[in-house]
Amino acid sequence: MSKRRRKVLPKEPVRCEVETLGHDGRGIARADGKVQFVDGALPGETVMAKMVDTRSKFDELRTIEVLEAAPDRQQPPCEFGDLCGGCSLQHMTADAQIRFKENTLREHFAHFGGIEPEQWIEPMRSPDTLGYRRKARLGVRFVRARESVLVGFREKRNSFLTDIDRCVVLDPRIGERIQPLRELLHSMAAYDRIAQVEVACGDDIAAMVFRNMDDLIPDDREKLIQFGRAHDLHIYLQPKGPDTVHRIWPGAASRDDERLSYRMDEFDLTMRFHPMDFTQVNAGINRDMVHRAVEWLDIQPGERVLDLFCGLGNFTLPMARKGGQVVGVEGDDAMVVRGQENARLNGLDNVEFHGADLHGDFTGQSWAKEGFDKILIDPPRSGAEDICKYLTAFGASRIVYVSCNPATLARDAGVLVRNGYRLVQAGVMDMFPHTTHVESIALFERDKH
Repeated sequence: MSKRRRKVLPKEPVRCEVETLGHDGRGIARADGKVQFVDGALPGETVMAKMVDTRSKFDELRTIEVLEAAPDRQQPPCEFGDLCGGCSLQHMTADAQIRFKENTLREHFAHFGGIEPEQWIEPMRSPDTLGYRRKARLGVRFVRARESVLVGFREKRNSFLTDIDRCVVLDPRIGERIQPLRELLHSMAAYDRIAQVEVACGDDIAAMVFRNMDDLIPDDREKLIQFGRAHDLHIYLQPKGPDTVHRIWPGAASRDDERLSYRMDEFDLTMRFHPMDFTQVNAGINRDMVHRAVEWLDIQPGERVLDLFCGLGNFTLPMARKGGQVVGVEGDDAMVVRGQENARLNGLDNVEFHGADLHGDFTGQSWAKEGFDKILIDPPRSGAEDICKYLTAFGASRIVYVSCNPATLARDAGVLVRNGYRLVQAGVMDMFPHTTHVESIALFERDKH
């Protein structure tokens, strides 16, 4: 199949009258009946924009000058905000960002589910929208023309890495070390054989995982160790697949010692995790989110509670602290083990973890046969349409659904509503400030009529 031939784009910028904002955060304008998607533009603005791509039904442009600014515009807090693809909404005020995310959720509920919650909750927001991001995958590329190693996120809408020396959105233990990291990699013999760096931060420890495509020579390995020692970072290598990740600094007594941790003081919990495990990127919003979920479920002593897609127990263990019998279920066996580790660490014996295929009917599994009084579900972006059909068989009085994709939440909410549940409350959480990512939470109650 032949590739689409790129058309010659006009070099002169064009004037755009921006009408509204798309769900991807781009301004939407029109010219001669054709839609224009304009990066870096806000509704109500007039901008000059450069054409970056053209199709039969729409054009794609990038703002180069704002002629008439909207009240919601701000100076991006990061000097690379207009170019770096790690963020897409830095030119928009925090209040406008959260309104945009709430409107996105409202529109999806209306479009996919044809429903609306009985009550919209106030959005959960962090007081600080910078330095919040504790997890990220940073690209690495040696650029021969510059004789330089770039580290960071891709530029907006292309595959080039952005030339940055710091990142104000990443946890400062990582974000303030981008330039030293670039210098380290450039000094190594394997300067062009490190594919990426995964970063993960706990409350007390930050870690970098280097994806090395070849075995490192002793001198390179020692440089990484010295970097970790100088910057108080744990250093890991990943020579092949995820199961080859291992720590080289500080030396681990055992693989079980390769852990970071975060606290949830409200529930007197310490949660340990491996740097490659999935954890929420925003510690403050995560604490608020768990508090809200547990509050909504209103778990009573003796109740059976199901936590689907439970991960390492981020919701499971706080719910167990409320005295119920909690069953955490996860498709990733490594996360099942991590959940069990955390239950033992925190002295909880009223919780169990199971691995299961969460794409099929699991109601016949041994752990499911006694039924559940309350359910929490936190699925991946693809949502849980089939699962929601099975959930209704348990007759749980309350279901809390935590979502990272408003489209699939709205679709799945429709399934629950059609099967005897009311959408009682819903709202958004600003888990990823300065991005278009919409995290949300919804409460469903069994309709008694």
